[in-house]
Amino acid sequence: MIRVTRSTVIDAPIEAVWGVLRDFNFHHAWHPVVADSHIENSEPADEVGCVRNFNLKDGNHIREQLIALSDKDHSFTYCILDATLPLKNYVATLQLKPVTDGDRCFWHWQSTFEVPRGREAEFADMVGKGVYEGGFDGLRAFLRRGGSNPTEAKTKPAVSGAAVSAHAVVATAFGGPEVLEYRRLDAPAPGPGEVRIRQSAIGVNFIDVYIRKGLYRMIEPPAPIGMEAAGTVTDVGDGVAHLLPGDRVAYACPPPGAYATDRTLSADQVVAIPDHVSEETAAALLLKGMSAEYLLHRTHRVTRGQTILVHAAAGGLGLLLCQWARKLGARVIGTVSSDEKARIARAHGCEYPIVTGNYQFARMVKDITAGKGAEVIYDGLGRAAANENLEALAVTGHWIAYGQASGPHAEMPNLGAKSGTLSRPVLFHYTADRKVLNDMANRVFAALADGTIRVEFRNRYPLAAAADAHRDLEARRSMGSVLLLV
Repeated sequence: MIRVTRSTVIDAPIEAVWGVLRDFNFHHAWHPVVADSHIENSEPADEVGCVRNFNLKDGNHIREQLIALSDKDHSFTYCILDATLPLKNYVATLQLKPVTDGDRCFWHWQSTFEVPRGREAEFADMVGKGVYEGGFDGLRAFLRRGGSNPTEAKTKPAVSGAAVSAHAVVATAFGGPEVLEYRRLDAPAPGPGEVRIRQSAIGVNFIDVYIRKGLYRMIEPPAPIGMEAAGTVTDVGDGVAHLLPGDRVAYACPPPGAYATDRTLSADQVVAIPDHVSEETAAALLLKGMSAEYLLHRTHRVTRGQTILVHAAAGGLGLLLCQWARKLGARVIGTVSSDEKARIARAHGCEYPIVTGNYQFARMVKDITAGKGAEVIYDGLGRAAANENLEALAVTGHWIAYGQASGPHAEMPNLGAKSGTLSRPVLFHYTADRKVLNDMANRVFAALADGTIRVEFRNRYPLAAAADAHRDLEARRSMGSVLLLV
């Protein structure tokens, strides 16, 4: 006997969720795998004993019977009578419980069943992920679009199947900003698991510079670049449950291609934007915010009293690191290239901004720390600062080299001299799993909502002026996040 259990929290009142789920014939409106459904013999859809007869989008057919329903407990139990799938003795229970922290509810879904020997893992995964987790995502999207009961059902429009006319910034070769060219480049209709987005704001990041130069071989020119954007879903492909047309969304992920008016990409890496966050803010925040999240909470868990060194402290990521680390109780030292940037960094939690234009900072870090050095160094500078970073690192300190603005490290200094630890993390390894991605994005949006972080984006450019944005970013003329607007 196989037992499958899944649970989640839905950000909606329990009665709103229950009003949708208790209708035994309504799953075709919100569940992504159900094609059509009807109750046999025209019986009420909430009457114990009724049978729902439905087809799945993959062509399978199932008949299920409602065998218990309780409005008091917000639960119901059902079983499979017959199916084209080899599921035997399938009995499932769905139950909701209120969550005391906010007007939300906890959804628990479990079942037991038997399948042919050797296919246990296959069907446990199909039920757990395809039916239960897919159902969680489908209901969230349905509620977000205003669905509440059968008379208000909103179904997903069909994909047109046609490309839409669009424009994109393309790297015509590897090289300087001059290789960036604004071109017509249509966005295809989304295929299975994909979504098409009409974009309004695009984040510019140093990884875009690395890709443009060919330091990160993630494209073969001519090809569009960019890893982060926000906008509105225009249409979705088959199998997409957590998004619907009209949803405001953002993403920060490979493959490159974000510098575009419209874009089609995998829906698994796209997250919904909360109502309190504008699309410009999301495009300025998501990649850098999730980078700050993993750097401070995952690669190294910063704790109260630790001294950290943040390079480029007035940049988009640097400002977020300073604010968030200060909130965690860390003492924050930062390097900047001008007095104006020092003022900005100090206003965002950097207690000790060091103005340096030549990568000389170790002596000042040691002066601030009474000779000890920084326990954690967040290094996006790369090769030119390597020796100074080793000198500034405390004994048994953690050096986190997440970027290489001055070029890749040719050879790392002798960390054994400090018994130091070196990390070379990449954001996209952390966000590859959609659950982790959602957890990270939600933590970033929550930090924005409670005032832990605020976003600076003074530098806005038209999409066609992406080359100018790159010039200013590389010349360190920008502060905070840099945006391209469509």
